[in-house]
Amino acid sequence: MAPLVKRHPTPFYLFSAAPVDQALQELKTRFSRYPIRHWLSFKSQPLRPLLQWWNKRGLSIEVVSEFEFLAARKEGFSPDRILVNGPAKHHWLPQHNVRGLRVNFDSVNEAVALTPVAKKLGWTVGVRLSTQEEFDPENPQFPTQFGIALAEALPLIRRLIKAGLQMEMVHIHLRTNVATAQIYERALAEVAEICRTACFAPKYVDCGGGFPPRHVLTRDGRPVDAHFSLSEMASVYDRLLPRFPGLKELWLENGRWLTARSGVLVAKVLDVKQRTNMRFLIANAGRTTNAMLSSWETHELLTLPERSGETYLTTVTGPTCMAFDQLTRRALPTSIQPGDHLIWLDAGAYHLSWETRFSHGLAEVLWHEGKTVKTVRPAETFKDWWGQWE
Repeated sequence: MAPLVKRHPTPFYLFSAAPVDQALQELKTRFSRYPIRHWLSFKSQPLRPLLQWWNKRGLSIEVVSEFEFLAARKEGFSPDRILVNGPAKHHWLPQHNVRGLRVNFDSVNEAVALTPVAKKLGWTVGVRLSTQEEFDPENPQFPTQFGIALAEALPLIRRLIKAGLQMEMVHIHLRTNVATAQIYERALAEVAEICRTACFAPKYVDCGGGFPPRHVLTRDGRPVDAHFSLSEMASVYDRLLPRFPGLKELWLENGRWLTARSGVLVAKVLDVKQRTNMRFLIANAGRTTNAMLSSWETHELLTLPERSGETYLTTVTGPTCMAFDQLTRRALPTSIQPGDHLIWLDAGAYHLSWETRFSHGLAEVLWHEGKTVKTVRPAETFKDWWGQWE
């Protein structure tokens, strides 16, 4: 890392293909007895060289917006390797007239609007179901806006089959950082019962994503994967998949589990302030600009050069004029000083997605593959930032 901070101005992101490959191979090994297709969740890491790396291996991609769809097409993913999810896509997807897509309907209105298009273009279609295990994580008493409720699902599934569509998929996505395998088990049991009642035997059961990444803590210091186990997930599949007669493939869309470990954010300490009960490190990257996940999570933070010795309760802040802009608050060595660098780990998922231009330009992005590290997006200049206006 030291040579990189000498050559590249901070802040910058460094992403690598190797950890993604490692995570993918672990999933393939752990679930080797199942016919599984792994879809890359585009929204979790909208990084062009990652898409190119993924596509070169003949793998498939899941998209949830028009921009993501167009990017997948531009990078050469064949239609049968693009899975279109997300809400309200009937307002944009028909404009692109692409044959052979795989599309999950998110609402009754969407399904009705897209049925003639799906028949004309030979899409493989399915429905996203809203199970009782899906709820707003910040307000668990309320459901999310996604998917089709049970009362609507049964008549809709029957209607789509009757319409002669290639109705082959059923889909759920519970949320990010699903705490236990048992949550998936309850959701899959509910889906199996809906399919049985509707006399629908899907070829593809799409369990979405949500496996919690390793090495990440909640804001109060608990590992997000403390009660999650891939071995237990394998047992869930053993018990539940036989309840889907005719199943050809299990589909997984794990974004964060695959990509979180693949990136770091590197920032520089610009200033230090001492208060009676708090030390502040003011850095040139922070929550508001580069690491929105720090609102909910604690990631490991390294220093360059490595610092040790006496520690003091310290808040690492970004460069913006907002008290909200706190990257982390923890005991850190008092030997950290202006000019030192901070390395925020597990920045490979949802950091680029939520990066902002709050009074600053977007950061430089570096990509590591094989023995090469190259700039794949230069830092945004003032001309770029201000020149976007007429």
